[in-house]
Amino acid sequence: MKIQKKKLSHEVLDRLRERIRSGEFSLGDHLPSERELMEHYGVGRPAIREAMQTLEREGILEISHGERARIVTPTAEELIRQIAGGARHLLRTQPGTLENVKEARLFLETGMARIAAQKALADDVVRLQKRLADQHAAISNQQQFIRCDMAFHREIATISGNPIFPAIVEALFDWASEHYVSSVIASGAETVTLSEHQCILDAISRGDPEAAAQAMTDHLTRSSALYRLISHSHRDV
Repeated sequence: MKIQKKKLSHEVLDRLRERIRSGEFSLGDHLPSERELMEHYGVGRPAIREAMQTLEREGILEISHGERARIVTPTAEELIRQIAGGARHLLRTQPGTLENVKEARLFLETGMARIAAQKALADDVVRLQKRLADQHAAISNQQQFIRCDMAFHREIATISGNPIFPAIVEALFDWASEHYVSSVIASGAETVTLSEHQCILDAISRGDPEAAAQAMTDHLTRSSALYRLISHSHRDV
């Protein structure tokens, strides 16, 4: 059926999504060539390419130069990455939203710590210990210390067994990086952060879900309080 509406790329996108949803195109299948799609829908190349680029951004298509686009399974990282730009813009234009992000992080990471304590195997504990050791080693390197901080929290999310959790943790760090940097590397905060991480690790290691959740709550609550103190002192200068 030929498409006559103005927003041709949107129409093409809807038709392609429906063909994928119906199973006409399955995981791993290649789409018809651009020319075949142009002839099938009666539209020009720009409409086809714009629709396919949207599907690529959504993680549904893989487009390689010189090859036909292929249907793939979107990952949690790709799905969350789609909203990353909007989230960062929201935090810049509406700083009050940061409190919402911190509240979401507290809720999610407390739950992740609880699940990690329930599920952690010996190998998981060893990996988490390695993450903390790496952070200890990076205490004099500000940027590396921050990267290790994120890696420690991501490892806890990974232990939970839910592939969406690590992507969420990384996204939260990315979206509100200014808050996390200030509260982790403020004067003297590095040693406090390491001590709090050790408490979380100890609770996970001994399989104590409630202690792990409480240790994470204490850690993130202290971090938020310190950020507010730093922010107020900067405004008063």
